[in-house]
Amino acid sequence: MQNSFDKKTFTLNCKGNLLTIKKPIVMGIVNVTPDSFFEESRINNKTDYLEKAAQMLADGATIIDIGGQSTRPNATLIDEETELKRVMPFIEKLIKKFPATLFSIDTFYSKVAHEAVQTGASIINDISGGAIDKKMWRTAADLKVPYILMHSRGMPQNMQQQTNYDNVTKEVFDFFVHKINDLQQHKIHDVIIDVGFGFAKTIEQNFELLNQLENFQLLEKVMLIGLSRKSMIWKTLKITADESLNGTTILNTIALQKGAKILRVHDVKEAIQAIQLNEMTNKN
Repeated sequence: MQNSFDKKTFTLNCKGNLLTIKKPIVMGIVNVTPDSFFEESRINNKTDYLEKAAQMLADGATIIDIGGQSTRPNATLIDEETELKRVMPFIEKLIKKFPATLFSIDTFYSKVAHEAVQTGASIINDISGGAIDKKMWRTAADLKVPYILMHSRGMPQNMQQQTNYDNVTKEVFDFFVHKINDLQQHKIHDVIIDVGFGFAKTIEQNFELLNQLENFQLLEKVMLIGLSRKSMIWKTLKITADESLNGTTILNTIALQKGAKILRVHDVKEAIQAIQLNEMTNKN
């Protein structure tokens, strides 16, 4: 059965383009990095990424998320200038090739976010929740774009040493309550929340969050879910990230049933299929 949240329509002002979310949508991941945890998502050839984005859009993606820095545990940190040099040529060509597409920039650096949005991106995806670069919120407010607020702790290099919670669901929920209020004070109202699966959380804590995901509907914000091929799947099943598509689809389906509105994925076609089947199930 559908609840009132399932039927709720959200609108996001993406730099003048109004994105209306009546049913769940898909965000495709394009990693312009040499060290993303999922090898098949890494793009080094400057023509491959255009083909990858085109296929994602053909498969039904609404948003393409572009990242120039791996945020997997223990990833090597790169500075903002290196990230800019890595990501901006890709963004420029993608926006030129697909001018009607919504692009988000996956970065925790305000300078990278500013340059990407000025070039044509229209959403900021900040895995640090504004904690790494204190200028990020002011930048998002000035640019007047939706801001993806993700829960994490520390840096990717040390986040897995910061998993001490008394009650992970309550503490993540309280984080959002306080941060959303702070963002409103900064005049950022189009906030998308992401509980941050895999970020400063153990496998057991990830599954606890997923099990209680419906609680986050109380925040009345668009809920983005990033479960795609994460270690909570392949470590639990004792397989590899390459083998974890089926597990991803299962967990995405559970997330959809608990209120997810954006699925951030490597595999767009399968995520669209999960949305379609979940929608048919809810009709009956």
